[in-house]
Amino acid sequence: MSTTWGPRGLAAVRCFSCGSIGRAGALWRITHGFAKSNSEYGVLTDNPDWSFADGRSAPPLKGQIRRQREAEETAARVLLLSREMERGREKWERQKDLNEQIKEEKRATELQRKGNKGRETSISGNSSQ
Repeated sequence: MSTTWGPRGLAAVRCFSCGSIGRAGALWRITHGFAKSNSEYGVLTDNPDWSFADGRSAPPLKGQIRRQREAEETAARVLLLSREMERGREKWERQKDLNEQIKEEKRATELQRKGNKGRETSISGNSSQ
């Protein structure tokens, strides 16, 4: 039996890789401020490929409409969360002020000690000499 090097023989010897060729260069793109892949966002993705001869722009593609909708949803979510954080911060400030007022009222209404609280007294009884 001889080994055949025809198309069927080479198919049995082909090497394969578990890595993804689609991710090639993704790290470089990310470190330079670009998207992981060319099809995520950017000028080449978001702008139409062509326009009419009279200057009118092309109708938006499905992907462009989807990305625009996703961007609007993300912006709305960011706005909602920032408002929620602001309301939470204001509520926390009000609660902190209320707790401070309650502590002050307790200090003002607690029973006062009798005697020379706050005055220094010496053992001899006369501290002015």
